[in-house]
Amino acid sequence: MSLTVLIPWRPQPSRVNAFDAVVAWYRENLGDVDIRTVDSDDEAFNLARCRNLGVASILDPNSVVIINDADTIPELDALLEAIDQAATSGRVHLPYTQYNWLGAKGTEQLLAGKAPHRADHEVVHGACSGVYVTTPSTWWSHGGQDERFRGWGFEDAAWYLAHQTLLGEPPRRHQGRVFALHHVPELREGPNYDANAELMERYREASVSAEAMSQLVTADRARSAPGA
Repeated sequence: MSLTVLIPWRPQPSRVNAFDAVVAWYRENLGDVDIRTVDSDDEAFNLARCRNLGVASILDPNSVVIINDADTIPELDALLEAIDQAATSGRVHLPYTQYNWLGAKGTEQLLAGKAPHRADHEVVHGACSGVYVTTPSTWWSHGGQDERFRGWGFEDAAWYLAHQTLLGEPPRRHQGRVFALHHVPELREGPNYDANAELMERYREASVSAEAMSQLVTADRARSAPGA
């Protein structure tokens, strides 16, 4: 089975150590798996567009793709289970039921050699990002992610609602944890953030029906999707 790891990535000084740790984890646990970094030509880093561009670069619509944030490390058993099921389920899989943010102290401990689950952390409830396992056909079946979300915020929560509404169920989770490493946080304010919050509210309103969600998803979506 073909497998690719896609990492949306634009280098920033505070993020390099986390990125290196993610790549090292995959090399240690999955060997010579194909790891690709993805960026776009947007002035402000557009995480949704990077994810879409990465998936669009995969030629086989039924091959398994891991879309992994550049600061997040999964647990192997949950990831392998998600990979196995994502190949045929027609649903996106989240290889965790618990999202742990390590913060500066926990990240320092991890980088010094402490196991992730033993590092200081905070549990983030309701998280639905970090690591996705999917195929291109599944990703595009509910529109990918909305590239109108620019800068920080909301693209993952909106995607979750689109998946749940259009595919009839939320993304499928697997018992396990992911560990998000520390970096300088993005600003949660300004014009982009306000526009993202407004678009997120439209997703909440559209989640009442598949028809309403489909109209929102296809309004201005997925420039990089095959055929777009």
